[in-house]
Amino acid sequence: MEVAETSQSTDTGQATAPEAWLPLPDVAERLELSIIKVHQLIKDGMLLAVRHEGVRQVPAELVANDTVLKHLPGVLTLLRDAGYNDEEALRWLYTPDATLPGTPAKALGGDRAREVKRRAQAVAF
Repeated sequence: MEVAETSQSTDTGQATAPEAWLPLPDVAERLELSIIKVHQLIKDGMLLAVRHEGVRQVPAELVANDTVLKHLPGVLTLLRDAGYNDEEALRWLYTPDATLPGTPAKALGGDRAREVKRRAQAVAF
């Protein structure tokens, strides 16, 4: 399984890049699903994939071990309801917030996940 590394910006208020990316076949392997089911997860808004280096990929931290982060589908739904496309949702997830601290994407994997969901809900209004 190949994980593409990227550098991160530390500018506050400016989106950072995910620490690592997973191509869709690697996501399928990690989740123990067929590639068709991974495409369906993306289509259904349960998972976020964008073009990175010319290939559709998923930020690695959005896939925890063998599952998609618990609150990610709800956050993505809220952001889409607010009119965000996938690239804008990615930017929102990776914009540092000193009050979390870190990025919403990082906070989704910890005890601040509900706060991220609440903030995504506020964006929709």
